[in-house]
Amino acid sequence: MRATALSRLTATTLATLLVCAPLSPAWGFLGLFNKEKNQKAPSGAGELQAQEAAATALLQQAQGASAGKATSIYDEVLKKYPFTNAAAEAAYAKAQVVRQNGKLRDAFDAFQALVDRYRQSPRFADAIQQQYEIAEEAKSGKKQRTMLLVVSMKLGAGEVIELYKQVIDNAPFGKFAPLAQFSIAEIHQAEGEKSAAVNAYQAVVDNYPSSKEAAEAQFRIGAISNIAAQKTEDSQNLVATRDALQSYVATNPTGERSIEAAAMLAQVDEETAARSLEVGKFYEKQGKPKAAAIYYNEALKFGTAEASAEARERLAKVSAEFPDEVVDAKANPGSDYTVPAAVDLKGRSDYAGPPAPELAKLSEKPKMRGEDPGFMPIPLQEPTLPTRPGTAPGAAPGSLLPPVTEKPLLLPVPPPPSASAIPAQPAPPVPAPPAPEKPAEEKKSN
Repeated sequence: MRATALSRLTATTLATLLVCAPLSPAWGFLGLFNKEKNQKAPSGAGELQAQEAAATALLQQAQGASAGKATSIYDEVLKKYPFTNAAAEAAYAKAQVVRQNGKLRDAFDAFQALVDRYRQSPRFADAIQQQYEIAEEAKSGKKQRTMLLVVSMKLGAGEVIELYKQVIDNAPFGKFAPLAQFSIAEIHQAEGEKSAAVNAYQAVVDNYPSSKEAAEAQFRIGAISNIAAQKTEDSQNLVATRDALQSYVATNPTGERSIEAAAMLAQVDEETAARSLEVGKFYEKQGKPKAAAIYYNEALKFGTAEASAEARERLAKVSAEFPDEVVDAKANPGSDYTVPAAVDLKGRSDYAGPPAPELAKLSEKPKMRGEDPGFMPIPLQEPTLPTRPGTAPGAAPGSLLPPVTEKPLLLPVPPPPSASAIPAQPAPPVPAPPAPEKPAEEKKSN
């Protein structure tokens, strides 16, 4: 009973305080007194033009005023004329003042207010650029001079990442989105967070493949995995390094990092061969020829000349001693024996030699005929026109075409001259050939 009376007294006291106490921001947690009233939009074009003129006049008053006076004018424009173009200009100008005189986070939030309320404004792209620049300053650690000393304005890594993520959310397909995502990956890389850095760089490659940052992100994935491979014995890091760098070389054969990628790939292959050779030796000593053959095969594919030669010799030895196990190892998915001669197949009792040429040809699948440059298509014959009985006179029998009528010539053509009208001309005389000259001896005798 006493507890009930106390609870009633407490409720009455609380109600009295709510009614009599002055309103202050402290009551904001109730969500009852801080709600902004919905501002009414202009009823017509004339009213909107009048508001635009009044807001523009206020903005002109802010030019040359002090920072405090200008900020109050910008707030008045935003409060009285929120539906005008001048309101977006006021929001942008206010955010610039905050950036010059305030903290980075406050300036970022000021530009975010413009982004949220005036997405259709021409200042939207400028606000995104300002936000990206603020995030870059926070990442690098901008310093601000105060009255007594110079303090660093660098935010924590998590706070800076949140700024970059907000830039991406505001304009996911804008020109600053790949830059922001790349900066997020750089922060994770600087913090030593390998998995988060690789995932962030991969997001650049996946979401913005045509950007300039995508190629560098692909290379850095391989570089980070290569550093991890040097520190640990996990072969998955070598595989990840090879995959990333091969993708970079395939997509950027003449890229800025192509030489570094090629050198790193050679280093990865050498390291892979050395590790595989050692593992193969271990399994060979343990009496596990199948596992030894698999690792010797990897050393044979990726190793240098010396490592490949040693792997080939050991693989041939294991194949000669345990042919069945080696054949089973080769049949496993992912196995690829670079030198098939290392397996002594001819020494097996069930070896019957290669198939005859006729049998080999019959076992082949039919292939499609390729294009022959000398191939000429079969000429098409023109189809005959359809016919019908009882066509008009003058046309071809059974033809659907109308008869052809000869039109008279415009000018008469004179007849050709007859042969009798031309007088015959006597043939010209044929000159007699000259007499041959007598030899010199006959002239002397005469």
